[in-house]
Amino acid sequence: MVAEEVRRVAFAGTPEFAAIALRALIAAGWEVPFVLTQPDRPAGRGLKRSPSPVKQVAQAAGIPVLQPARLKSEEDRRELLALPPPDVLVVAAYGLILPPDVLRWPRWGCLNIHASLLPRWRGAAPIVRAIEAGDAETGITLMQMDEGLDTGPMVASVATPISPDDTAGSLHDRLAALGAELLLRVLPELPRRLAQAQPQPEAGATYAAKITPQERWVDWSQPAERIERRLRAFDPHPGMQALLRGVPLKLWRAQVLDAAGVEPPGTVTHVGAEGITVQTGQGRLLLTELQRPGGKRLPAAEFLRGFPLSIGDRLVTEGG
Repeated sequence: MVAEEVRRVAFAGTPEFAAIALRALIAAGWEVPFVLTQPDRPAGRGLKRSPSPVKQVAQAAGIPVLQPARLKSEEDRRELLALPPPDVLVVAAYGLILPPDVLRWPRWGCLNIHASLLPRWRGAAPIVRAIEAGDAETGITLMQMDEGLDTGPMVASVATPISPDDTAGSLHDRLAALGAELLLRVLPELPRRLAQAQPQPEAGATYAAKITPQERWVDWSQPAERIERRLRAFDPHPGMQALLRGVPLKLWRAQVLDAAGVEPPGTVTHVGAEGITVQTGQGRLLLTELQRPGGKRLPAAEFLRGFPLSIGDRLVTEGG
């Protein structure tokens, strides 16, 4: 074995975005000595504790899994750091902050698969915030992790355009596949790539904050274009909503109309098979896919058969 060969690639991640990269590592024949993932969480209607997508992939491949609830104290990290150090720890949407001794522990450090073109959209929700902001493109950055929040040197990147109909779901799937592909290209020459890694510029740095509960409510005073982008950015999770006659409706799809109006924002101005037209703070929005409590996502025509609306109805935010 040559001195700089990378063989043992440990992995830390939790959701499907990370599971796609782990599947690719396994399929490509890389030795994965162990996997770190978050503890099993309650899920589904019965709130039964369920393993993360990453844990499911690891177990199917017979890879040992560690699930610390935290890594803050020496005791929290004892089991992990007692293992033989891997050559590199690949991290993708793990969900826990890695302390300095963990970052230094692997031979070649920790390599993060981040779903943006750094330094834009550091933080927890880069896919959501890129769509919401109307960015023309985003991508994947492989970054050598340091103690900052997504501030480490950039090892490699790949870009992809954001189309006018991309949702967070469609962009997530495309970026997850790109991240796995880029990882497999970089790992065989990782030492050289790390030596050539570029520091992130501070110019253009932005922060992708987590989605807050209040953001789920449509602010009808905003321009139609901004509301439409947020609908796509919050699809499939957590979804946007508005109250109609006290009933919370989820709003999934919409089109921006080239129309003006003087009605108060949130006012229904037209109802038809093609959708429900709503006045916004600037322009009008045609809602084309909606969902009532306990129901399914439906095209507007089907939704209206079970939940009729009238011109003059008002869609409002919680407490509005």
